[in-house]
Amino acid sequence: MSQIPATLRYAASHEWVRVDNDLATVGITDHAQAELSDVVYVDLPKPGAQVKAGAVAAVVESVKAASDIYAPISGEVVEANSALAAKPELVNQDPFGEAWLFRVKIANASEIDNLMDAAGYKASINE
Repeated sequence: MSQIPATLRYAASHEWVRVDNDLATVGITDHAQAELSDVVYVDLPKPGAQVKAGAVAAVVESVKAASDIYAPISGEVVEANSALAAKPELVNQDPFGEAWLFRVKIANASEIDNLMDAAGYKASINE
């Protein structure tokens, strides 16, 4: 398993968030992509969509199953990663980098405090 980046925050449902001012970039963790195995399709929210923390925001399909991806933070989707339409396998290859899923204009910055730091997430997946 790859490193769990310390600069990110994590949801118990295996999404990560990178906060940059009032924008949050969201993806799934290396642990999540490993559990899914080979990703073949990604259904992302459209720009302008409102997402709510804890609610389904996207779907990732693998050769094993389709899995809901939950928004770790509420806000308006400002961008979806269009590269994943042509190359969904990026989710397996670079889950913390090129395979980010969508970006959200943060509606409530205090929700970030509900997410785990790297140590907390690591502990949660090793239980």
